[in-house]
Amino acid sequence: MQYALIIRESAADFAKRQDPNYKNGWIAYTQALVQAGIMTGGAGLTTPETGTVVRRRGEDHDVQDGPYPEGKEQLGGFYLIDVPNLDAALEWAMRVPVSADGSVEIRARLQM
Repeated sequence: MQYALIIRESAADFAKRQDPNYKNGWIAYTQALVQAGIMTGGAGLTTPETGTVVRRRGEDHDVQDGPYPEGKEQLGGFYLIDVPNLDAALEWAMRVPVSADGSVEIRARLQM
């Protein structure tokens, strides 16, 4: 079954991305997923300030630059993994090197 591991990070986490120690943890985790043969996709995302938000307003659309967070965490990236069940996805989610200020959400891929 395919799951998305959705990574949410704090502003401080985004600022640490150039720190070699921080970066190396993510590289090692990604390599572990690849070596296990379960990674099917994923990507890190640029900082929230680079985003553009499109909202539907009836028949019109409202386009605004920048983030509009409702919490302290912002979407930092995601991994797509193919594992037998939710328990296996949870095991891999617990290994994500997210800081104490971040989180990992697990969602099953919608089967169409």
